[in-house]
Amino acid sequence: MTATASRGRKPAALDAETAGRLRGYLRQMMLIRHFEERAGEAYSLGLIGGFCHLYIGQEAVAVGTISALRDDDHVISAYREHGHAIARGVTPRAVMAELFGKATGSSHGKGGSMHIFDAGRGFLGGHGIVGSHIALAAGHAFASKYRGQDSLTLCFFGEAAANIGAFHETLNMAGLWKLPVVFVCENNFYGMGTALHRAAAIEELHQRAASYGMPGQAVDGQDVMAVREAMDQAAARARADGTPTLLEIRTYRYVGHSMSDAVHGTYRSKEEVEEHKRRDPIRLLAELLRERAGMPEAEVDEMEQSVKAEVQDAWDFAESSPDPDPSALYTDVYAPEA
Repeated sequence: MTATASRGRKPAALDAETAGRLRGYLRQMMLIRHFEERAGEAYSLGLIGGFCHLYIGQEAVAVGTISALRDDDHVISAYREHGHAIARGVTPRAVMAELFGKATGSSHGKGGSMHIFDAGRGFLGGHGIVGSHIALAAGHAFASKYRGQDSLTLCFFGEAAANIGAFHETLNMAGLWKLPVVFVCENNFYGMGTALHRAAAIEELHQRAASYGMPGQAVDGQDVMAVREAMDQAAARARADGTPTLLEIRTYRYVGHSMSDAVHGTYRSKEEVEEHKRRDPIRLLAELLRERAGMPEAEVDEMEQSVKAEVQDAWDFAESSPDPDPSALYTDVYAPEA
């Protein structure tokens, strides 16, 4: 059927199970969005110290990939990991308390924004050194294979990390040893200190992955369903015979690299940011649910109010939580329940 012939045809209705699943994705994406917006506010008020890297605009990547995982799988990320942690089930309370440096945080207030960790949920932390955790992901996948498990490790990193030697060394080893790991390059086209936003360099990235013996795929990171489909395929390969995959998920972040970086005006224009917001992942999914599942606008509004209340609860919990006791300097970090 040609595009002309199909134009004007009403999209097929979603079955109840699919519609329910997508409603869950929509709420998770809203939760991450509003959490990050409030985290930015808290940072501006001086309630969060150190660095703070927000995830606003990239929510479909975290939700689409992590929703495909099992409880026995593991996730490891870089320093922009608040959204990944929440998508994996770390409570907003535990994440916000960690950002506030409180004892009730996911790392007892010792890690801060870049080091959210919850072993009980298979979340192996954010890592502040660019590319440092990529080799750790392969090591964890090796442990799963060595134990005869069919669990996998999901590793997130920005495109600038592909400029690090350990990235290529790790992909080579993962391909040679057939390690059950899925490498997710969140390509927002503005990697710090790299030219990887250029099409030729991205193409080289995929060529190198192929030379290391692993499938590579470019994915529309603003479409949560496309992300989930690609992740399902990658997970199936990893579980079947340990084949690793490189997913280059093309997305766009509306905020700067960190809270100290301008949203626009330094290396991109306001017009560029606004243009990308036309394909906001939350907006796209809400429109799809309205068109194909009859989701009323009132339900979307109610969902958003529920999310805002949950984030406010996380803020209140963090603000009222105690600071770590000085003696905690000498104790181990683990992931407490919030």
